[in-house]
Amino acid sequence: MSPTSKSSGLALAVVAALAPAAANAQAAGAATLDEVVITAQRQAYRGEVPIVDTPQSITVIDVAMLEDAGITRLQDALDLSASVARQNNFGGLWDSFAVRGLAGDENNPSGYLVNGFNAGRGFGGPRDASGIERIEVLKGPNAALYGRGEPGGSVNLVTKRPSFEAGGEVGLRYGSFDLKRADFDWNQPLGRAVAVRAVGFYEDAGSFRDTLETTRYGANPSVLWRVSESTSVTYELEVARHEIPFDRGIVAPGGVLGALPEDRFLGEPGDGPLVAQALGHQLQLQHALGADWTLLLGAGRRDTDLEGFSTEPELATSRQRLFVDGRSLSRQRRFRDYDAEHAVYRAELAGRFATGRATHNVMVGVDYDAFDNSQLFLRSRPPVITPATTALAANDIDILAPVYGRFPLPTPGPQTNRLDEQRAWGVYLQDHVELTERLHVRVGGRYDDFSQDSLNRANGARTSFSDSKFSPQAGVVYDVTEKVSLYAGYGQGFRPNSGADAAGRAFEPEESESYEIGAKFALADGALTGTLALFSLEKTNILTADPVNAGFSLAIGEAESRGLELDLAGRLPGGFDLWFSYAYVDAEAARDARDVNFGLAIRAGDPLINVPEHTASLLLSRTFRVQGTELTLGGGVRHVGERLGETATTFELPDYTLARVYAAWQPTERLALRAEIDNLFGEEWYPSSFSRLWVAPGAPRRGSLSLRYRF
Repeated sequence: MSPTSKSSGLALAVVAALAPAAANAQAAGAATLDEVVITAQRQAYRGEVPIVDTPQSITVIDVAMLEDAGITRLQDALDLSASVARQNNFGGLWDSFAVRGLAGDENNPSGYLVNGFNAGRGFGGPRDASGIERIEVLKGPNAALYGRGEPGGSVNLVTKRPSFEAGGEVGLRYGSFDLKRADFDWNQPLGRAVAVRAVGFYEDAGSFRDTLETTRYGANPSVLWRVSESTSVTYELEVARHEIPFDRGIVAPGGVLGALPEDRFLGEPGDGPLVAQALGHQLQLQHALGADWTLLLGAGRRDTDLEGFSTEPELATSRQRLFVDGRSLSRQRRFRDYDAEHAVYRAELAGRFATGRATHNVMVGVDYDAFDNSQLFLRSRPPVITPATTALAANDIDILAPVYGRFPLPTPGPQTNRLDEQRAWGVYLQDHVELTERLHVRVGGRYDDFSQDSLNRANGARTSFSDSKFSPQAGVVYDVTEKVSLYAGYGQGFRPNSGADAAGRAFEPEESESYEIGAKFALADGALTGTLALFSLEKTNILTADPVNAGFSLAIGEAESRGLELDLAGRLPGGFDLWFSYAYVDAEAARDARDVNFGLAIRAGDPLINVPEHTASLLLSRTFRVQGTELTLGGGVRHVGERLGETATTFELPDYTLARVYAAWQPTERLALRAEIDNLFGEEWYPSSFSRLWVAPGAPRRGSLSLRYRF
């Protein structure tokens, strides 16, 4: 059953419940209130402390920056932060990234937050940027507030919510490889107590990859009900569908990239697209308890589904003919039907009070998380290659002269049929103390209790585990001057491991420690702001292959990451707008172990996959007045250094530098035209890889024209 059919009843019920109450409140407000003062809803887990006084590095990418950069997808937006590195994106079906060098489970999408809710889990496809107001890259340890996560940081998406100013915009875009896209954003107050907003997109595109075409669309309608001057309610709906052919990319015969053209597709067009769907709901109530205290109550639910066939290169050396003759690629055929249901509930009280000369900014809250992950996975594999193995049996394709549909598509057989049910609740407390005007201290902690029940539906076997963890954090900020502050932070975190070892014992969760020191500063009379940070991260209990019991794992792996970051944003003299982000990241294994996927030896000091040492992103633009109109010219450069392309080997992806230019003309206040060229110099580049047989190629030079009308 699709997420749409499973949850449409809930959406209708919420709308039905809010509509009459909102209408009544609107009528009552018109009759009794001379003026309604509307305030924005506050985010959970954040409090009211300004970013400059927070003892961690935070990068904010707002909607204006997304428009300037011509960005329509989350993964492209995260490229603006040099601290974020692309990881295996599952053939283009999900977003995957590492913050400060450490990623989570490489066989699942990266988790992210939406308005503070854990809403990135599941299989809803790559996130579109159309409904995003801003992206917050919250670097450093955040487990003391958000709960389970990676020590490098968290990504929080803040969505476009209703306001009491009528207006909107529509956009059209046409580009290389037959890209056609339309999007809209409409906001409308319904009186003085209710406002609605609808945001959506539709995209149909070909690809620089042979035979591939994608269709994507989605909508994010929302409603804001101002119940009273002290109470407001928001409801947001997310609907998305992605039809994307599964594409593992190209191969590197003999470990050499560039032997095949970047457009060479090595799957089977006859498989058709994989379909990813998402249906999500968020409901939040905010109530002011006087001038200094706020109560937040929230609930979220997100149902996702991924289904379809794929044909992919076989990775096992003994089953791969390419390692024998250098041109015949043996392939698996797979079928996936993944369903996930994720529900989150939370309550938080935040406020301020004074003790003597100190001011306390306090948050205390409790949340509950329920995640059900159902996976049906079928697979057909080539046999062990011998001189007698036929091309039909191995499902071969000639990488130098591919012929699609050469053989009947194999019928996959049973591989995995399981249901994992994860439950967790947590309670957290944070106190940000303003000891003086210059000195701030933050302390906090979170207690989590979590469990997982797993059912192997193929044989009826069940496994269960439960555990609890306390995650502390501490930090200090000292304002040296009005324009320079120094800070330091420390935190611990964890992320549960699924499954059990050969003896049936549940794995201990991954545990982490994170240290960070830095400086925040303002230049050019505050027009240019920046952050310089040094960090050190350590993670233990990473799953590795059991060297004694084949097919089983041990939670004994260790990794560490150390580095430096510099972020600058604002306006330079001369009217130039600048965005600059640089990161040096040294991420490596900290203990000898065996790779969990293939059992290959990993040595302490080996680099982590897909994490470059050096990354930099630069955007520069300037707006000119031309005969009463505005013309903006801009460009950017992104550099990514060499990085490991296959764990436990020496296979590397080469460095790359991409340039882009754009021009935006606004002939009237309402109309804007834009032209842009990406990968200006036609660089050959590879954003990520899982192995030398699964390498994602980047797009060649491409251009687009767009029109936007605001009303």
